[in-house]
Amino acid sequence: LATGWTMPERFVAKGRDGKTDIWGLIFRPPHLDRNKKYAVIEDIYAGPHSAFVPKAFSAGRRYESLTSLGFIVVKIDGMGTGNRSKAFLDVCWHNLKDAGFPDRILWMQAAAENYPYMDLTRVGVYGTSAGGQSAAGAVLFHPEFYKAAVANCGCHDNRMDKAVWNEQWMGYPVGPWYAECSNIDNAHRLRGKLFLIVGELDKNVPPESTFRLVDALLKAEKDFDLLVVPGGGHGSGGAYGQRRLQDFFVRHLQGVE
Repeated sequence: LATGWTMPERFVAKGRDGKTDIWGLIFRPPHLDRNKKYAVIEDIYAGPHSAFVPKAFSAGRRYESLTSLGFIVVKIDGMGTGNRSKAFLDVCWHNLKDAGFPDRILWMQAAAENYPYMDLTRVGVYGTSAGGQSAAGAVLFHPEFYKAAVANCGCHDNRMDKAVWNEQWMGYPVGPWYAECSNIDNAHRLRGKLFLIVGELDKNVPPESTFRLVDALLKAEKDFDLLVVPGGGHGSGGAYGQRRLQDFFVRHLQGVE
């Protein structure tokens, strides 16, 4: 504590059904001023194969690069993720675009009722891989809540990624729900700000996934940012990508260059 480390808070709120507990963490800026308003950024990963909110204590300065810039960062496990009941997990079936968003939004709204300094008119989101799919989906399917998104090497259409992962949750044969969940097929829905990052040599999610989304956004006359990392793999662009992510959120959520 003497070094300026700030303890995250475990927070729980009810999900979309009004009875299921949704758990997450709140990370606050150092020297928080409760009389000010702070933009909120969600670090999202909603893969159904596990749960992703940290469960163990750590003295590490998680999210310091964002909290030190004056953002509140949240990490949430919504419905459709693992390690809970079968009913909790089955929300994702044929519906990966859901990504627990109804629960995540309710959770943040409940947190903001407790902490009015959380400004839910300025909410950003970022994620990598399946999290990149969800981050882009946030500003396609829920733009009334999420205003800015950074999507790293996203699986933007579950028909063009590795079958071994996608067909577990989306089923086979391919049905109309694949198109309904596709960021590419829904690119015309974009509102707010979107920043796409992709590694040229990604061996996990095909870079084609991002490039097809770019093509769809161009055809829909949508404005967005794109960073292609030469020689880059499956990640978020390293230190350069992190700085660009920080600059993106500072610009679009704080109105500062």
